[in-house]
Amino acid sequence: MHTLHIEHAITAFPTWKAAFDRFADMRAHAGVRGQRIAQPVDDDHYVVIDLDFETESAAVSFREFLQTKVWAVPESSPGLAGVPVARILVLDGVEGGP
Repeated sequence: MHTLHIEHAITAFPTWKAAFDRFADMRAHAGVRGQRIAQPVDDDHYVVIDLDFETESAAVSFREFLQTKVWAVPESSPGLAGVPVARILVLDGVEGGP
């Protein structure tokens, strides 16, 4: 399992969330298996998104789509403030704690 982990500042959550929701079909078509949206308890102008994929290549492709087709076009990304940080994470297979 690979996760596209995204963090970025936003202008207003309702504006950002409406834009995020418009890309639901694209996420499904790209192979997103699960998604989580979170916000820091002390910053309502910031979001953290995790999108889960079966393969690294699917996560990389979707990150490229976001970088070139969504985040680069202000009309496609209302509510976005600044440049998102997007990293591909892999579950290391270690379960449990120390």
